[in-house]
Formats: sequence, structure tokens, C-alpha cells
Amino acid sequence: MTALPGETPGTDDAPAEDAPAAPAPGGGADGPSPDGPTAGPDAAEAPEAAAGGAAGADAVDVVAEAASASSEEPPEAVEESAKTEKPSEAANSSVASADGSAAEETSEASADGSETAEASADGSETAEGSADAAPAAELSEAQAELAAQRELRERIEKRKAEKAAPISAGGGLSGTAADLLAAVRAVESGEKAGTAFFARAAPAPAPAPASPRPAPAAAQPPRPAVPEVPAQQAASPEALEAVRAVLAQGGAPEALARPAVDALGEQAAELLRTDPWHLLAVSGVRPEQADGFARALLGSECGPDDGRRTAALVGRLLEQAALRGHTALDAAAVRTALAGHAVRDPDAAVLNAVEEGVALLFGEGGDAEPDETDAEDGEQDEDGVREADPTADADAAPVRMFLGLDRYALAEESLADGLARLVNTCEKTADWTEAAAGAPSPSAAELIRTVASAGLVVHSGGEAARAEPAALIAAARGLGLRALGAAHSEDGRRRLTAATGDPATAVTLAGLLSGAQGPGRDEDGALALDLLVVLDAPQLDVEGAAVLVEALADGARLVLSGDPGVLGSAGAGRVFADVLAARACPQVVSRTPDPGPIGELISGIGIGELNQVDAPGKEVVIVPVRDAGEAVHRTVQLVADSVPRAFSIPAEETQVITVGHGGAAGTRALNEALKQRLNPGPGRFGGFDPGDRVVHVPAPGRAVPGVVRSADGEGLHLDCGGVPVVVPQERVESSVRHGWALSAHQAAGMRWPAAVVVLPGDAAQGLSRPWVYTAFGRGERHLSVVHGVDRALPHAVAEVPAQERTTRLRPLLEALLTPDAASSTG
Repeated sequence: MTALPGETPGTDDAPAEDAPAAPAPGGGADGPSPDGPTAGPDAAEAPEAAAGGAAGADAVDVVAEAASASSEEPPEAVEESAKTEKPSEAANSSVASADGSAAEETSEASADGSETAEASADGSETAEGSADAAPAAELSEAQAELAAQRELRERIEKRKAEKAAPISAGGGLSGTAADLLAAVRAVESGEKAGTAFFARAAPAPAPAPASPRPAPAAAQPPRPAVPEVPAQQAASPEALEAVRAVLAQGGAPEALARPAVDALGEQAAELLRTDPWHLLAVSGVRPEQADGFARALLGSECGPDDGRRTAALVGRLLEQAALRGHTALDAAAVRTALAGHAVRDPDAAVLNAVEEGVALLFGEGGDAEPDETDAEDGEQDEDGVREADPTADADAAPVRMFLGLDRYALAEESLADGLARLVNTCEKTADWTEAAAGAPSPSAAELIRTVASAGLVVHSGGEAARAEPAALIAAARGLGLRALGAAHSEDGRRRLTAATGDPATAVTLAGLLSGAQGPGRDEDGALALDLLVVLDAPQLDVEGAAVLVEALADGARLVLSGDPGVLGSAGAGRVFADVLAARACPQVVSRTPDPGPIGELISGIGIGELNQVDAPGKEVVIVPVRDAGEAVHRTVQLVADSVPRAFSIPAEETQVITVGHGGAAGTRALNEALKQRLNPGPGRFGGFDPGDRVVHVPAPGRAVPGVVRSADGEGLHLDCGGVPVVVPQERVESSVRHGWALSAHQAAGMRWPAAVVVLPGDAAQGLSRPWVYTAFGRGERHLSVVHGVDRALPHAVAEVPAQERTTRLRPLLEALLTPDAASSTG
């Protein structure tokens, strides 16, 4: 076992049986749930760890998700379902309930993708699906792909032979998709010119050098804060009653009425009556449960190949993939997953989903749209998808087809267009030589010179390298430019402020986009900025990045700065990694190493080595444990006694980080034990007491640490890094959790004076190099590792890289590169 030097500061040999071993719901002896992407109370877990021990697997991992559908329900939903369902309901519809309150189930699954990962990792939830998954696992990915291609060609030939007359395509499309199809047909028929549908002007030429603006004025008085937790629009009583009636008719628990209306809108009752598989839009509902609900409503009318069912399944598979970070899935993986859900004709199901507008189809290099030159050749089937030409060159490489949800497809395309716009409209003749000469380090000088001549720059480095973007912001403001830095969290904002020495230079990304922080918008609605530096850029998901770039004016400069070794974003996409891989802009790699024993340890982990480090001041300590109970006991001891005594770091400035939320040493069990020791109380405010450390999730992918101050009729009052926040009563249960212990994804982008990383023996499957790199790097002055995974830790660092995400941003950027942009790539 690779050991880190040192010993536990000030610990004694208290017996392990004194440890407060409190298994949490969804956990147990089978192991903790690896943290996965979140959008809810267990906050901001990203897709890499959701794969557990299978990190590095590609999009085909959706097959296991399909074959073991029971693992997708959050552990809380499983337990509550067992309590509330009648035997007849379990047999006929099996729709999970939430013990009278659907709020927790909704948040734990829809807003918290990590719970999906937890259920599969705990093992207890996956038994019934494991047998179905076995046949799919017998074929290799390559064999499955070849078989799927052969089947698709056979079906295409069969459909060609059966066609006796032209078939109208796109009959099932509606909304924007139908408008687009009508536009295509209008152009093909000659009714309208193609240019009639393109209102957006070409990117503006690079602006002429502008005279420097006056130096930024002193910080303006703060504007009224935008409410961070908007109240949800209440569902009308009539809509709720109508949905309850439909649910009762289908044998589903009435507790699903409110989440159904939240997911489907006021027309939820009619949607469920005509298409019962809309129930899959409610978080925590599994396919077999929706099938039972549909049978109760439709009787013999429904079957496994019902188009409504298959379309809903395709949409659900893509939504589940998005929780793991993918913006698209290989069509072959989707077909295999559909077969695992008893769909007899997966090819027809995929084409039906495309026709119905549930999913978009893309080729490996772009859209799967038919080429105009081939339109007259009759090579297009009834779904508008170009069919394979049997006379094509047999040696040609097969084109991989991908399916994606339109929201992510549009976000990636918008982001690619926006980044190309910034690259092409920036003034590239600016001279910042004098500013670079005054930079505090060579890396900072290089960054300043590079940004002077480029509209988009990627800057990578560790924690110490954050001084370089700070120097860039200061230099740009000295030149009279409106420059600003945006961090992922309030903690990141404070660190940036400390580096620049000016509070007006730092905002959070959420505050900037909401208008609560920053300079506001100009008369055109764009952010009033000439230079924006985004720190913690790996935490940017594709939708957030698209909104940000769209808000920047032509000619503005954008710098994406971050550490490529940390865990990726909680939301779908891998923006920072894709921009790096596409080489769409100059790249500046910092040469400033992180100092001290912790910095040396992290640097080694980044290249796959878990090295011994010399820590004479006990900056790094390893605490071996035998089991999860002892891990909980030692963790409480470190936070409450040892670290405060040895380093004068109070308990409230020490953060505990563990692999998952479930299990005997997951965040739930650790938070329960830490609360009992540090702030015992009855939890009279929805399970919380004044002084409790919490994590609040105001929006998907955002985890905001805070402290409970009070509660009243208005809601739960929190102090989140000095910002007062009021969480309405109806949202407390779904968006607030105790926060003495976090997952690594929740902790990403933040740092504390001390960190205690807990690795119980059953956490081995959740470990990967990015996870260890992220968790170990959260402590500034001290790191304790409660170590019970033996050789699994060095194995994860050396051999388990980040899980790949399937995205389209990189090829889109590569296709949009102009000669001018390519020549400036560093």
C-alpha cells in the first residue's frame, strides 16, 4: 500500500465500537454510492464518478442502465415505495410513491442524478435487473456495433422493397421541428430561396482599434440582490385533482400528482391519459412502473413496441445519459438499451423517436440530414433519415450515428457559433507589451501577451496559477478595459478578490448572469465587459457556457481558466476539455507549481503517481481504518478534536469529503455523526437546527455551502458565504442537506483550511484519478486521509482515468475554425 507520511495529530486509540455507525437510507454493507452528477440536494455530482468502478467506459454503459432499470430509482424512492404501495399496485403498476410527499423523491432523482448512481452502486437495488443485463454483456462493443449495422442494412433493404408509393416524412413532428421541415421543403421546391431563412448577419469584421476607455470607476453601490431561490409556481388545485384521478385510475399513488404537474404542466392529466408513458418524466419512476400504469389505462391497446412507449424510452435514455455528462449517445447503444427494455424492433423505435421530435440524429461529423444532391435518388426513408447506399464503397469507414436531445444539441451549436464569433471579431493588433512587462511572473506575462491578440484563450494550471488570471485582470483594467473575473463559487470569488486586491474585479458566474453582481448589461443586452476571465472553467456545463458566451458582445475577449485534472461539470458536456482538444484558440499552460507537501502530492496524482511526500509539519496525514464504522469514528475525532488542537483550525473550517452519499460512511452517515457531535439538536426546522452546516442547491449543478441561522413562516434562513438566503418551506426538503460532509463533486471549485478525505473499504469502485485529484486538493493547510481502501487508492490514481463523455462540441469547433483562428492557435 502506498502510504502518505505522518500520523494523526493528537489522536488517541479510542475503540472503534464507540464510533457512531449510522447507516443511511440507500446504503449498507454493500458499499457507498459513488457520487454522480446532480442537480439537486445531494448536489452537483458529476458524471465521472457515477460509473463507479467502471470509470472510463463509453456511452454504451447505458445498456447496463436499461437492463437493470430498478437501479435507477433513488434509494429513498425504493424505501418509500415499499411502505406505501399496496400489493396489487406493486403487481399491476409498481409506480413508486414517496410516503405522501413527492418532493424528496423528485429532488433526489431529478435534481440529483447522483442518487441514480448510488442505487446502482449499492448493489441492493440492481438484483432484479442483473440477470437481464448478462446477455448484453456477452457481446463486445465492436461485435454489437457490427451486428447492429447488419440488422439496420437488412431492415433498410426490406423497407425499400415494401415501398409502393412515396411516404410523407415528418408527419409526427410539431413545433420548431415542423417549422424547420417546412422550410427545407420550401427551399427544395423552389418556393423560397435558402437565404430567406437566415436572418443572422455574418460575423462582424474585427473592430478598428478603439481608444482606451476611461479607467473603471470605483465599485458602484450594490444593486438589490436578485432572489436566489425563486418560489415555484403553485400548481392549480384543478390540475392536481385531475392528475390524481388519472393516477388512481392507473393504480399509481396520488403522491405523484404534484411532481407530475411540475414536470408536465397544467395539462398533465390529459397527457397522461392519452400517453401514459409521460409518467417517465416524473423523477424516480422506472420503465416497468410506467408500463404497469399504461396497461391499467389502455388495456390491450398497448404493447412493448407502442410508439408512445418507445419514444418515451428513448427520451429517458438520453436524459439519463445527460446525468452522466453525455450530450449525445451512440445510436447503437440506444438500440441495445431498447432491446433490454423488451422493444422488439429497436431500429424502428429510434426512427420513430426522431420523427416524433423526441431526439435528434447526427452523423459523426454533423447532422444526419440528407444531401441535396441525393434527394432525387430516393435514398431517404419515411423518417427523413438518409439510408445506406448498398452500392457504396465497401471499404469506406462506417459513419457512426448519434442521438441527442435538442436542448443539448442547440446549446452545443450555439456555444460553438459564439466562440467562433469571439475568435473572429476580436481586435488582434492590441499592444499590451508594457502591461506584460509588469506581470508578477513569466506565466502571467505570457497570458497577458496572448490575450492581447486573441478573442478566446484557454489557460490551465493548478491553485497557485490562479494568480495569473488575477494579474491579467489587473493589467487589463490598468489599460482602461472593463475586465472581470467570474468564479464557480463564493469561495472562489473571495480567493480571486484576495489575489486582485479589488472586490469589484470578482463575481460568481451565477451572480454575473443573473445581474446580481457585475457591471450589468449594455443597451444591446450584452454584458458590459471587454474581458471576462472564467475561473474553475472545468465546472462549466454546455448549457451554462452557451448562455454565457451568448451574453458577450462582439469584440469581447474570453479566457477560460482552470485545472484540467479536476472532476468535470455537474451538468452535461465537457466544455473546457473540448475547447482544449479542438485547439480552437491559443493555450497558455502555467509553469507555476502548487507549493508545499499538498501541492507536491497533487502534482504527482495529476500524472498518475501517488508518491510519498515529506510533510514535516504534518500537512499530510494518513489514518488507516479497518471498516466503515471506524472510518466514521476517526473522521469525527479528526474534525472535532485532532485538527483544531494540532493546527488551530476550527471544526467549521474543516471539510469532510467522501466518495458517495449512501453507505455506512457516505455523506448521510457522516453528517449524522458530525451533527451529533458538533451541533446536536432536535432538527425542529425540517430536520435542521440553527448552526447546522448545510449545502443548498438553488439550481441544477450548483452546490452552495451555508449555515442555518433561523427559520420562520417565510422559510429556512441560511448564511451562504456571507450572502443571506431564504429557502421557502416547500423547497427545504428538496434542496437543502447537511453539509459537514460533501462529495468531491460538491466540493469542486472550493477550498478550506483543512480537508478530511474519507475512503472506507467499500468505496473502491467510486475512485478514479480525477476524483482523488479533486478531493485531495481541497485542503489549503492540512489534509487527512482516512484510508481503508488499501491498494485501490494507488490503482485508481495510476489506472482509472476520467470517464469519457460523448459530446459534439469538439467537432463543431473544428468545423468552424477559420484560417485566421487556426493561425493564432498556440
